[in-house]
Parts: sequence; structure tokens; C-alpha cells
Amino acid sequence: MTEQSLSVVLVHGAFADGSGWQGVHQILSAAGYEVLVVQNPTSSFDEDVAYTRRAIAGAKHPVVLVGHSYGGAVITEAGNDQKVASLVYIAAFAPDAGESLESLLANPVPGEPVPPILPPDDGFLKVDPAKFPTAFAADVDPALAQFMAISQVPWGVASFATKIAVPAWRSKPAHYLVATEDRMIPPRAQRDMAKRAGAQVVEAQGSHAIYVSRPDEVARIIGDAASRATETVAAVEQPMPAK
Repeated sequence: MTEQSLSVVLVHGAFADGSGWQGVHQILSAAGYEVLVVQNPTSSFDEDVAYTRRAIAGAKHPVVLVGHSYGGAVITEAGNDQKVASLVYIAAFAPDAGESLESLLANPVPGEPVPPILPPDDGFLKVDPAKFPTAFAADVDPALAQFMAISQVPWGVASFATKIAVPAWRSKPAHYLVATEDRMIPPRAQRDMAKRAGAQVVEAQGSHAIYVSRPDEVARIIGDAASRATETVAAVEQPMPAK
């Protein structure tokens, strides 16, 4: 079995869409992986999980499931699919059973940056466009960061409050990339969630949008997760010795 016998499914987070994965997609596709990009509506958590499960079902091979930011919560639930071999969190939430993003963000650590999320408008949340480039995409080309700010996808309040039922990281191997300059999810919180999930951790200098600004680093940790998953899947598929 080779690494190319695995599929990679990429799940974006809140306030963004699947196009941010373009650089990562190009690198992994060039390496021979089947790469699928989920385009979640981010209007409700259950709907986003359903979209992700459909992508998993359409993959040709066992799946390395990757989530950025809120996408981490989505893969934590959707990753229970038996086709998923490994989870990769990119500056992402990794909630436990009974936790929501609302509960994880309810008690910010003093001195840590607070995401500049505006009050709900008609049931949806947005990041203050004036503060988006600095908070979300500080190391992205300024013109692109500004475009990301004005084209951000509103995030349904219901998604923010939905609790995880069964966290996949309790039964699946996990990897976690901590973005050390993140001003949306504090690096300290990222490290705590990664430790709790028993994840293999890599740290890299980058903003919350590290998947856009440093696709090479993100592709590297996904490739490492795929290599480890290949070994695990191959071991499971070994035929039983004849008696």
C-alpha cells in the first residue's frame, strides 16, 4: 500500500470557504493524493457534518480528514465515519463530548487576544471587516487579506452553539498544527486541545490563516499524517496467517 492509496478531505472553517485550500490542494495533488475540498455552508453544524460525510463517502480511498478552525469541530464529529483513518487539525477547535465552540470560547484567558466577532445579525456572525486582516490573516498578502475580509461567509449562530456528541479523536489518531501567531484561537488554547486529543503536534509561525499563507507547512503535516495512516491501514489489511 502506498501513500497515494489514501484520500485527503479538506474542511474549511467559519468566515471562509473552500477556495482557501487551493495551495494545499495543489501540493498534495502533485504528490499523488486524491484531494477533495468540502464547501460547507456554515449555516448549521449538522448540515456541515452532513456535507463532510458526503465528501468522505465519495473518496476513493481511506481518508485523512483535515479541518481548519471551526472545521476542526466538524471533523471531530464527522471523523467517526469508519472510512476515516486519521484526523488533522490546522489551528482548529478539537471539542470534547458535550462541548461547543461557544463553551470553549466562554472564558478567554486574560491577556490573550479576543476574536473581533461582531454581534449576531439575523442569526449569523461575522468578523469585523476592518479588523479581519490583522486578526485572521496577518501574514497573508494584504490585498488578499482584505478580499477575504469583504468576502467572508457569515457563520450561523446555531453552528457556534451545537455540542459535540462523540469526538472522533478519542478513537482515531490525530495530528495538530499550532499557529503560533494566531489571534483568533489563542496558541495556548490550541496546545491544550491538542494535548487533550493526544495529537502529534507541530508548531509553525503563522496567523490563523496559516493554511493560506503557508500551504507547504500545512501540506507537510497532512503528508506526515497520511504516512502514519498508511502504516496503520496496511497493518489492518494484512491477511491472517494460515493455520
